[in-house]
Amino acid sequence: MLRFVSIGIACIFFLASFSIFEKKIYPDKLSEWNFFKGKLSELAPSKDVVPYSLNTPLFTDYAEKSRFVRLPSGKSVNYQKEGVLNFPEGTAIVKTFYYSADFRNPGKDKNIIETRVLIKEQEEWKALSYVWNEEQTDAIREIAGDEKQVQFIDQQGITQKVRYVIPNQNQCKGCHNSNDQLMPIGPSASQLNGNLNYPTGKENQLKYWSKHGMIENLPSYASIPKTAIWNDPLSGDLNARARAYLAINCAHCHRREGPAQTSGLYLTESETDITALGINKPPVAAGKGSGGRLVDIHAGDANASILWYRMHTNNPGERMPELGRSLAHQEGLALITEWINKMK
Repeated sequence: MLRFVSIGIACIFFLASFSIFEKKIYPDKLSEWNFFKGKLSELAPSKDVVPYSLNTPLFTDYAEKSRFVRLPSGKSVNYQKEGVLNFPEGTAIVKTFYYSADFRNPGKDKNIIETRVLIKEQEEWKALSYVWNEEQTDAIREIAGDEKQVQFIDQQGITQKVRYVIPNQNQCKGCHNSNDQLMPIGPSASQLNGNLNYPTGKENQLKYWSKHGMIENLPSYASIPKTAIWNDPLSGDLNARARAYLAINCAHCHRREGPAQTSGLYLTESETDITALGINKPPVAAGKGSGGRLVDIHAGDANASILWYRMHTNNPGERMPELGRSLAHQEGLALITEWINKMK
C-alpha cells in the first residue's frame, strides 16, 4: 500500500514539475523584451523589429498608436487574401498607446500609457499588457488592468480629458476573438497594402516585407485588395471608407465567427448580404441599446439607425464598441452619418 502511495506522490510531483518547466515565463518589464533600442520612450525599434501601420486603424479614445512586429529568425508569413495574416509561432506584435500633449504637434511631449504585446504560442496567441510608469522610463506588466486620467489639446486647440481604461487580461479576448481563439485584429494584407516611411524611405509595406523575406507567395500587386483610408476621399469612395471604418472598429465582434455572431449583424469588408450588414434589419436583441430605434441601419436616416445611436452615445452598456472608448469618435461618426443618409 505504501509503495502505491509513494508512486502516486512521485507521479504528482513529476507532473507538477513538468507543468512548471513547460509554463512560459514572460518578462515583468517591457524593457526586458528588447523590442526597442536606446531610450525606451523613443520607441526606436531594434534591428529585428519592424514598424507597420494600418490603412484604417481602430479608434481608441483618440489615442495615438505605434505598431511593430517581430518575426522569429528565419520565419516568414504566407500571403492570404482575406483575414489577419497567419503569423508563425514565436511572432510578437507590439502596439503602444500614447497621447501627444498637443495634437497639432504630433509626437511631441508624448504621454505613453500602455504597450500591448501579442505572442504567438503554437496555434494560440497570448496577450500581455504593460503599463508605463509616470517617469516614462519603463512599463510594468499588469494583469488586472488599470485606468489613467489623460489630458490633451485636440486639433481645434480645445483641451480634452479622458478616463483611459487599460483592459485586464481576460478582457482582451472580448475583442481579439475568432471562433473562441485569441487573435490579432488589424494586420491583414489589405490593411498593410499602403505606404510607410521607413529609414530607407517611403515604401509599400507588402513590398518591403517581401523584399526583406517577411512574407511569401505575394501575387501581383494589382490583385491584392486594399483597405480604403477612412478619412481620405482619394483612397476610396464613401462606401469603401465607411465599410473600412466599420470593419476595423466593429467586425472583430460583428462577424460570422466572432463573439457577436448571434446578433446577425456582420460588418466585415467582404460581407455582401445587405441584411447581414444591418440595412433595414431589426435587432435580434438590443434592449435599451437600441435608443428607441427599430432597425440596425435605417437607409437614408442615420438618426433612426441603432448603429448610429450606439456610436453616438457614451452611456455604458449602450455605446459601441463596448471596450476601448468612453468618447464618441466625432469624425468617424460623421463619416457613418453621411454614408447612411446617402443610402437609397
